Amino acid sequence: MVTIKTNSEVYKYDIKKKVSMETKKITVSLLYGSVRTEREGIKVARYLEKSLKEQNILVHFIDPLEYKLPFLDKMYKEYSQGTAPEAMENLAQMFRESDGFLVVTGEYNHSIPPVLKNLLDHFQSEYNFKPSAIASYSAGNFGGVRAAVHLRVILGELGMPSISSMLPFPAIGSLFDKNLVPQNKFTEPSAKRFIEEFVWYMEAFRDKRQEGTPY
Repeated sequence: MVTIKTNSEVYKYDIKKKVSMETKKITVSLLYGSVRTEREGIKVARYLEKSLKEQNILVHFIDPLEYKLPFLDKMYKEYSQGTAPEAMENLAQMFRESDGFLVVTGEYNHSIPPVLKNLLDHFQSEYNFKPSAIASYSAGNFGGVRAAVHLRVILGELGMPSISSMLPFPAIGSLFDKNLVPQNKFTEPSAKRFIEEFVWYMEAFRDKRQEGTPY
């Protein structure tokens, strides 16, 4: 197998099979789940966006303040073609393009924010057979892990099983400086390992999807 890399794509040539295969760069939808006025968790989302881009990963940054959806009435799949609201149509397109989903959640009363659940529930098939990864945050020392555990069940049911590792960000109010540099010495190495694991799963799932999916 010969591999040729360019700025945006990787080309693999199997000498034995004499087949050329084009593999586009990995694409991630990063879903941030808060619309609160003084939201601290946006720092986590932007930090992870930066970290992914440093790995030459294309990122669709999904901010519910930008892509405003109504309270769930009709799922995207229930609209006739071309009739879904513009924000919903744009999200569906980005989700279809994605190889994985990185979901950033706060912890509200041991669970995830309602706006995040509403966003997730509008879609279904766009997630199928793609991995997800969970990052959580809170003002306290546990970093939102109780919400993350709940979110893992939801993502599995939606068809995007989460990777084994979760990435908690504790004490979010003081964790980053104004340049998004973590002030906790464990954050950088933990994030690096987390992203490396996520990339492995995305590449493995993508290779398998190219062979076909069960449905």
